[in-house]
Amino acid sequence: SSTFPKMMENKVFLSFTFYSTILILKMYVVAIITGQVRLRRKAFANPEDALRNGGVQFCREDPDVERCRRAHRNDMENIFPFLFLGAVYSLMDPSPAVARIHFLIFCVARIVHTIAYLLGLKAPTRSVAYSVAQLPCFSMALQILLATTPYW
Repeated sequence: SSTFPKMMENKVFLSFTFYSTILILKMYVVAIITGQVRLRRKAFANPEDALRNGGVQFCREDPDVERCRRAHRNDMENIFPFLFLGAVYSLMDPSPAVARIHFLIFCVARIVHTIAYLLGLKAPTRSVAYSVAQLPCFSMALQILLATTPYW
């Protein structure tokens, strides 16, 4: 009856899939912004790109580009572990409402973190967003460890 295969009938996994997809799209947006800032600031990582856009002298670093790159790297350091933890957690048959809260908190906090990073918002906005996003990850990790401890 559903358009989803059997494995996709898990409501928690579907919620996880929704929020994970939002986060991955957000990462693509940061990558696009980084490229646009490179073009605007004429600061290219590779000589061939610099040559195409004005000359080899534009193969250089720029503080605004580096800020975008740090935001993107921070996403990779935090969203990739969330993808693993959330997927495993989804298989543990948690309460759909509790799971959704975990995923929502992480997603919103990571969006706020990115906005704070890219716009250079006043401290401690970024670090608070980072810390809030860690809470559901630690919660999921702890629940996974407690459930799997008998098998180590």
